[in-house]
Amino acid sequence: MEEESLFASNISRPLADRLRPQSLDEIVGQDHLLGEGAPLRRMIDSGRLVSFVLWGPPGCGKTTLARIMATRTQMNFVALSAVFSGIADLRKAFDEAKKRREYGEGTLLFIDEIHRFNRAQQDGFLPYVENGTVILVGATTENPSFELNSALLSRCKVFILKSLDSEALGKIIERAENLLSRQLPVTSEARNSLIELADGDGRYLINLLESVYDLAAEGETLDAASLLKLVQQRAPVYDKDREGHYNLISAVHKSLRGSDTDAALYYAARMIAGGEDPLYLLRRLTRFAMEDVSLADPQALPMALAAWDAYERLGSPEGDLAIAELIIYLGSAPKSNSAYMAWSRAQKSAKTYGSLMPPAHILNAPTKLMKEAGYGDGYVYDHDTAEGFSGQNYFPEKMARQKFYDPPERGFEREIRRRLAYWDKLRSEKT
Repeated sequence: MEEESLFASNISRPLADRLRPQSLDEIVGQDHLLGEGAPLRRMIDSGRLVSFVLWGPPGCGKTTLARIMATRTQMNFVALSAVFSGIADLRKAFDEAKKRREYGEGTLLFIDEIHRFNRAQQDGFLPYVENGTVILVGATTENPSFELNSALLSRCKVFILKSLDSEALGKIIERAENLLSRQLPVTSEARNSLIELADGDGRYLINLLESVYDLAAEGETLDAASLLKLVQQRAPVYDKDREGHYNLISAVHKSLRGSDTDAALYYAARMIAGGEDPLYLLRRLTRFAMEDVSLADPQALPMALAAWDAYERLGSPEGDLAIAELIIYLGSAPKSNSAYMAWSRAQKSAKTYGSLMPPAHILNAPTKLMKEAGYGDGYVYDHDTAEGFSGQNYFPEKMARQKFYDPPERGFEREIRRRLAYWDKLRSEKT
């Protein structure tokens, strides 16, 4: 464990360091892992640690948890960051761990941001994890399924830490007040604003608390507006090329599919606030118009294209309203995936039946030879019939008639379904 220098007491320690939990019971917001009988708590209490990965958002306690585990199990704690460490640092850590093992001492190797190591570097952990030279504890904010290679994942458990909720963040504020023997100089409304600003990040909340204690004038009680001026506004946590990006666009899509317009607006607003390219969002909304609204409202696709065009002409922030209007239109429109399913069935059938020729009567016969071969023979021009419908078969002769498109009784497709039923009736009468 790290030792403080002789002069450390002369330097004011940051509040985050002084508030760092010293026991498992002081860690807040992770009862699903650390409560009585919870899986990680049982493993730590038994003293039989295995290598594992802590996956969770920033400021949820991953590093602190690893330190406490090392202390509880009397293991040497070695911490490295994948951002600042390379192969040489890893080799040194493994060599020192091997020496300690010869004397019966264990090593808990904590790797922060482990997902930043490339595949080859991750493979380098395998022999030392397999033979027990180190107990590896990796911390990551990214989905291990995508960022860690399968060989390393197969040798490690994955524990998911949660973003800190309001109750957990409130406990951190109370702990700071008890430590400093001073109430936080804010109104109850401003206190709630602090918790909202923290956005589930305990470390960020503590930094906010330190700013409030340091910058608030003596005897002053800050309201919500004064607090925001003091600490500024935090940029939303959002990585455009990481899991948060895919989670939010999935939330937009599924909220629209579930006709929850307000939820879709919220998730889209979060994406824009996080710096997402609005054109990406418009492309996905256009896809939704085709895939999930489709012919239940034939105006959905023109509306999507118009919104896309309006945004490209206006840009932000004026063009953002076109996105909002499109989301409202799509969320409130009737939904149907019948065209999507019809196309999927048609593609499957095309692969199944191969290269069957269309029936001869619907083939053009521009040459004498083709006419003699029967091309176009027996074709009935639909407009010449009383109903404007001949009822002829248009599928290949060696292929039974297929039913790909089955519109629901919703929106405009109710009318399409009525038309198809009418033509089916005429077809059966004419054959």
